[in-house]
Amino acid sequence: DPGKPVGQSRRPLPAGYGSLSQDDLSLRVRNDELEIRFIPLDPEVIPLLARDAYQALRTLVETRRRGIDSVASRAGVAQPGLALVSFFGLRPDVRFDPQTLTLLIRNQIFRPLGFIPLTPKFTSQQLGVREQASAIYLFEQDIPVNDSFTLQYGGLLSEEWRNKQSLLDRERARVSARARSQTRDTVRGVAQ
Repeated sequence: DPGKPVGQSRRPLPAGYGSLSQDDLSLRVRNDELEIRFIPLDPEVIPLLARDAYQALRTLVETRRRGIDSVASRAGVAQPGLALVSFFGLRPDVRFDPQTLTLLIRNQIFRPLGFIPLTPKFTSQQLGVREQASAIYLFEQDIPVNDSFTLQYGGLLSEEWRNKQSLLDRERARVSARARSQTRDTVRGVAQ
């Protein structure tokens, strides 16, 4: 299908063989008041994380599954795209608007369908210095992690995802090789 992004038909990657950190998958935008970190919670990239990071994010989604399903159902979406979004205060009394964060995908703007707050500060929408507010964001479609997209918050934007593709491709190859090697070792161990 020519309209389908490259890599969409890949087999799911096995978990537990990745070595990336959450920072490797995050996009960041900032001004002198606020820093925002965005991590796609997509099954195409989460298995590329080191075991602890993978487990933490997987558990985060699983423990909030009922809320995620509820927000998605109200929006009429069966399988929403998910992201972990954190706002960090860099000055006292910084206000933020979670609805202002959008994704630009193939020249189309996607606003969040809703949020699952993870910290009390998220609902107050106000931060002090070094305070953090986090939520799981839901979008009406999968985040195109095998393609490029732009993160926007007001006048701030990050187009860094396209620069992460070579890192992600290298790690996918490593994960596949580690998994194959582990399978061969297990088969050898059983045969002996």
